[in-house]
Amino acid sequence: MNEIDLVTKRRRRLRYRANHRGIKEMDIILGGFADGFIDQLSVGELDVLEQLMEQNDRDLLQWFTGELSVPDEFNTELFARILNFARSGMTEQRSGITL
Repeated sequence: MNEIDLVTKRRRRLRYRANHRGIKEMDIILGGFADGFIDQLSVGELDVLEQLMEQNDRDLLQWFTGELSVPDEFNTELFARILNFARSGMTEQRSGITL
């Protein structure tokens, strides 16, 4: 399998994981972002997304809602992009949820 095929497979796997979380709100936030933007992410950004998705959904939700401060190691440009996506109303179109 060549490198392009591996990246394509990785993107598919990440898109699936983003849409099948433990909390519906995270399905909407991460899944919506992945559906719209995963094909535009670099390999380095895919690494960051994977690290983010390894975190507990409850923690992620509290970071996205501002209930808890985002730990420095996760307060990345990609996190900011996902947060901007969530606050832009894209998630509302998908679910009726507003952050």
